[in-house]
Amino acid sequence: MQITGIQQTTLVDYPWKVASIVFTAGCQFRCPFCYNPQAVLPELIARYRSQQIPEEAIFNFLKQRVGLIDWVSICGWEPTVQPDLYDFAEKVKKMWFCVKLDTNGRDFEIVKKMVEDWILDYVAVDLKWPLSNYEKRTWVSEFWDFLENYKALLDYLKTWVVDYEYRSTLIKWFHEKEDLEEMWMYLQWIKARYLQNYLPEETLDPNFVGEPFTWVELQELKNIANKYVEFCSVRW
Repeated sequence: MQITGIQQTTLVDYPWKVASIVFTAGCQFRCPFCYNPQAVLPELIARYRSQQIPEEAIFNFLKQRVGLIDWVSICGWEPTVQPDLYDFAEKVKKMWFCVKLDTNGRDFEIVKKMVEDWILDYVAVDLKWPLSNYEKRTWVSEFWDFLENYKALLDYLKTWVVDYEYRSTLIKWFHEKEDLEEMWMYLQWIKARYLQNYLPEETLDPNFVGEPFTWVELQELKNIANKYVEFCSVRW
């Protein structure tokens, strides 16, 4: 696994539980608003390879956290691009942690296999934009393959085979209300929906212009989502 970092403790990543987050390198998206190009662009990943964390160090850390944390969240930029994701997550599960996977939805089969093998306890999927305009906004490679996987994963999760959520990071001037309405309609009847605010930092596209929404604005957007999904909340 190419591991770029670890957050030792979070109370936000999984509702009402204490978790640690493992961050992996690599992604097939090139979102202009991505705030860590060093973990996305292959040339930068190679340049900073010496700063990655060995798996052994991660497992030594987790041994010390047994009884102190409940969950380990594996996120990315996109963990499913890692060929040894399954093996890594299985080792974490055997330490009696609950395992959460954050994904952009690019690989339905690996998520399904990990769920059916009782490795994953929770899946969080990003919806960044209406799918009708996804390719243009995310610069995703092999778009039609991605779209097929994304739709298959949504249908699978709707059967409630595992606990799950869908989430979106919202950006003022980038997301319009019409876009959000289309996104929410696409996710009708899902279990849970989370909205996250954009934090302006160094972006993959240095010319990207975006701003965070205010708390009041996010509550208004949440009210739109509540028309379509069972539960929606704002992560602030």
